[in-house]
Amino acid sequence: MPQTITEKILARAGGVDSVRPGQNLPFRPDHMIAYDFPGYTDVMFRQMHEDFGITELAEPERYLVFIDHMLTKGDEKERDIHKVTRDWCDFYGVTLHEAEGIGHQVAAELGYAPPGRFLIHFDGHVSGLGAFGSLGWGVRRDLLEAWVSGQIYLDVPATVRFDLTGEFRPGVDNRDLIHAIIGRLGADGCAHQVMEFGGPGAEAMSIDRRQGLCGMAMFTGAVSAIFNPDRRALDYADAVARGPYEPVSSDPDAEYSSRHTFDLSTIEPQVVLPGSARSANTRGVSELDTTEVTKAFIGSCASGRIEDIRDAAALLEGRKVSAGVELNVVPTSAEIHRQAEREGLLDVLRAAGANIHTSSCDFCFGYQKPLQPGEKCISTGVLNISGRMGSTASEIYMGSASTVAASAITGTITDPREVMA
Repeated sequence: MPQTITEKILARAGGVDSVRPGQNLPFRPDHMIAYDFPGYTDVMFRQMHEDFGITELAEPERYLVFIDHMLTKGDEKERDIHKVTRDWCDFYGVTLHEAEGIGHQVAAELGYAPPGRFLIHFDGHVSGLGAFGSLGWGVRRDLLEAWVSGQIYLDVPATVRFDLTGEFRPGVDNRDLIHAIIGRLGADGCAHQVMEFGGPGAEAMSIDRRQGLCGMAMFTGAVSAIFNPDRRALDYADAVARGPYEPVSSDPDAEYSSRHTFDLSTIEPQVVLPGSARSANTRGVSELDTTEVTKAFIGSCASGRIEDIRDAAALLEGRKVSAGVELNVVPTSAEIHRQAEREGLLDVLRAAGANIHTSSCDFCFGYQKPLQPGEKCISTGVLNISGRMGSTASEIYMGSASTVAASAITGTITDPREVMA
């Protein structure tokens, strides 16, 4: 029976020969991941111990916890939150990664997500691990089911195929593509399905671009996104994988719920208006070129990787951030921060007037330097709903790292190609 890569991964995780969309089956994830966050992990920790009476884990190596939120104030509340997490991980023998960067990126760097693996998290941006041919699925509070039992019941999703041709032109990247997809298909165009990217355009795309693209899948309604593993993905996995892995790929005659073709060479820089990532909110950047901004942010699990920082540095080299704009740059992980430092990229950004911060999720959800009433921010964050980055009376526009850098230079939302020219 021909199958997609998603179906093959789930069949292995379910201990069956094959699965079909719509089946509800128990699956055994290779890793069950969380980051500590009040109302989520602290509640789950208590429920496991008090409600389910679990005092020992049979396979603690399958659990992963990251401390990547609330790292920048250093106050008693932060210390108390993280102490609960440290104590729980120590008691149960669970691996804890603290202040190493955003967990969705660090999980890849540390070899937890080679091709063929199945990983779950309560946060949907774990879908970024699909760049390597692994399946990352955000299951929200159902993560507790897996943490308690070691398995989770899920409906097998159908797959939407995206055939990509061409290559991105300068000043255009994966952020523009995902917003173009939302603009065409709508914010529910892939609801409850997996986005699968293939074709020559996908093959030409770097790992960084693939991660950023897959990590934003939830804004199409998808449960995840994935690339079939190619030489790029296998080379990355071979260098970091923790133990052997078994890559799988979609069969040539696999069935898809629908197919869509996008020519990357025709994609224009996109900006998402404040409010949400709904299709009606997506505009070509040229339609907003008189919109002033006061803040600019490059970072997040979607757009703070080394290629994003290189793009920003290329635009800002020899230039200055506009006097009326504050530009904050947060590399997605500590390793990316170190690499950007070695390459001299952060020196370029500092010379231009940017502020460089250690890696965390804190800017993206308004915890670090929150926006004030009346401020307008151009951001590579993952969400722009009211109040996401601070005051509900502020405005958040979303775009690529190149668009953010160009806008920081001019003080208005700007097509990066104009600055390049």
